[in-house]
Amino acid sequence: MRAPSPMMRQYELVDRVKAYNPNCDEALLDKAYIYAMKAHGTQKRASGAPYFSHPLEVAAILTDLRLDDATIVAAVLHDTVEDTDSTVADIERLFGAEIAALVDGLTKIKKLDFVSKKATQGENFRKLLLAVAEDVRVLLVKLADRLHNMRTLHFVPPAKRVRIAEETLDIYAPLAGRMGMQDMREELEDLAFQHIKPDAYQTIGERLDRLTAASTGLITEIESVLQARLVERGISAMVKGRRKQPYSIWKKMERKSVSFEQLSDVFGFRVIVDDVDDCYRALGVVHTAWPMVPGRYKDYISTPKQNDYRSIHTTVIGPGHQRAELQIRTRAMDRVAEFGIAAHALYKDGVDPERRPLDDTAAYRWLRHTVDLLAENENPDEFLEHTKLELFHDQVFCFTPKGLLIALPRGATPIDFAYAVHTKVGNTAVGCKVNGRIAPLLSELQNGDEVEIIRSEGQTPPSAWEALVVTGKARAAIRRATRAAVRRQYAGLGRQIVERAFERAGRAFSEDALKAALPRLARTSVEDVLAATGRGEMFSGDVVRAVYPDHLDEKKPAPIQAPAGKGWFGLKKGSHMKFRLPDSERPEAIPIRGLNGDLPVTLAPDGGAVPGDRIVGILNPGEGITIYPIQSSALAAFENEPDRWLDVRWDMEEVGQQRFPARIQLKSINEPGTLAQITHVIAEHSGNIDNISMVRRTPDFTDMTIDLAVWDLKHLNAIIAQLRGKSVVSRIERVIG
Repeated sequence: MRAPSPMMRQYELVDRVKAYNPNCDEALLDKAYIYAMKAHGTQKRASGAPYFSHPLEVAAILTDLRLDDATIVAAVLHDTVEDTDSTVADIERLFGAEIAALVDGLTKIKKLDFVSKKATQGENFRKLLLAVAEDVRVLLVKLADRLHNMRTLHFVPPAKRVRIAEETLDIYAPLAGRMGMQDMREELEDLAFQHIKPDAYQTIGERLDRLTAASTGLITEIESVLQARLVERGISAMVKGRRKQPYSIWKKMERKSVSFEQLSDVFGFRVIVDDVDDCYRALGVVHTAWPMVPGRYKDYISTPKQNDYRSIHTTVIGPGHQRAELQIRTRAMDRVAEFGIAAHALYKDGVDPERRPLDDTAAYRWLRHTVDLLAENENPDEFLEHTKLELFHDQVFCFTPKGLLIALPRGATPIDFAYAVHTKVGNTAVGCKVNGRIAPLLSELQNGDEVEIIRSEGQTPPSAWEALVVTGKARAAIRRATRAAVRRQYAGLGRQIVERAFERAGRAFSEDALKAALPRLARTSVEDVLAATGRGEMFSGDVVRAVYPDHLDEKKPAPIQAPAGKGWFGLKKGSHMKFRLPDSERPEAIPIRGLNGDLPVTLAPDGGAVPGDRIVGILNPGEGITIYPIQSSALAAFENEPDRWLDVRWDMEEVGQQRFPARIQLKSINEPGTLAQITHVIAEHSGNIDNISMVRRTPDFTDMTIDLAVWDLKHLNAIIAQLRGKSVVSRIERVIG
């Protein structure tokens, strides 16, 4: 193990702060140093170093970010409440309310464990963002705390190392990136990568070292040639080359399925100039001197990233026919690219007049927007999923027809675009135009696309969209819309069931009367009662009795004995059914308009049902109605559950033609062309074959089971009659499960 570095001394910490803030509160810094040192006493870290060295290193990292006195002091004190006898009240009494609030926020975050069960992880992430939203400096201290812990992770037992590294890669590194702190993100990713995939890290590192040694002359040449070209045009600039980190190289190799040797942009160059005008002048110099690689130009100055990052990116074929990836930006932009949101932090005495207030930054607005989503997402898993989607994706920039800029994750579709504009636009989207042309809603959007969403007010987003979109906002909105649509279906079904129950009881149904009975039903709204009834969680008879407590249950009809033979329900002769047979012609029966209607309806498994069949509905809790032909033997399983039986009838007059499932079974003669003759008959009669299974029972005969889709009972019977007339068919019958 490597030996721990010597602990920073009191004057060294003060000197680091005074280097960028000469007017700092030196006495406050000294006081915090002494207090924390005494509080931690003889505590040791896993490395054997005094524990107090850790908060000092965290504070040192924050001095590199040039943060204010309160944040530096909070970093020095951040473990005192968690790991010593100190309390938040003690901190407030000695250091003031502002510093106490920062330490308290950090203490709450320290208790969170993200690498745990998914639901707990989601809930903890909510707490993290809620804590940092009050004061983003809490997040800056936490990120610095994690960075120092990662730098010393080699002292931690191996099993714990991997857990902490995964947590860092999953949560903290992308969060640092989302706050614009790209250098910190890269270091966190690289430190985590070497513990999660040590072999890959070592291999890529060795290849990078060999490539760097071989390319030193070329890198120097590109720097000097580029510097000279800019000077010739009167542009004051600093050019510096840098190689990419092992983790970013590994991710690119994985994403593009290429080998290390196939990568052409391992080295990048930054061109730092004085102002925005010089950025575009430098770009002109570069593109005039060397050919540009098509598709590799991005202007993040005119359209900044959501974390405030601004720069021009381009790739050219430079000296020695070597690809050179360039980033051109001003010094102020470079500071934001390096420090992110920390570059805007204001210290109390306003040392740096160029810094903007935190709440005026895009990164902080994203943080506030994400926290606002807490009110919309009751499910912590969904919140975590949404936020991770926001954290991990790079961006594309698209426009509405009116010129509004919409920033989306790379890989986004017009559906994501629609939801980014407004949830209602997404929910009612039925089509789109991309750059004036009709395009699929699942097209991948590119930078600069103009997207027009075609809407229909009656539209409900298909639930399948949820798996196809890439933004958390779209996914959450589709889930909510799907749930609302399902709830409306169940409420619609429940209303019909309840209205018919009141009708059978000879009582008047009204929503006002039902509303008055809500306390007795333990529900908060009429819609809740109707949806619960539709889902089968509440029986209609209970609703009637809640509204009319004096109502007596209707008398059950006398049991009906099944006729001789198989019986209407496939029961043995002499069986008794303890329920009333539904009359499908009764006007009060619930109308069934196929599978695409406004009720949650499924058709019986193992045979289905078709219009023309006399049918009965069975209410399945949480699943809606299953429709069975009245002669189905499966109905015997519900003999003792009369409350689940519903009177239903076909009502297909107002619905366009749709097919319904049916099953036939036949015994065919084994001879050439038999299957062709059977399928030809079905095709001639416009039947659609969904599935065929064949079993040869004897050398001469084969049993076939064919699942069909037909219009109605008349259509099915016509197919059966035609097949029965074929000489290759020995026997045929419809199968009703």
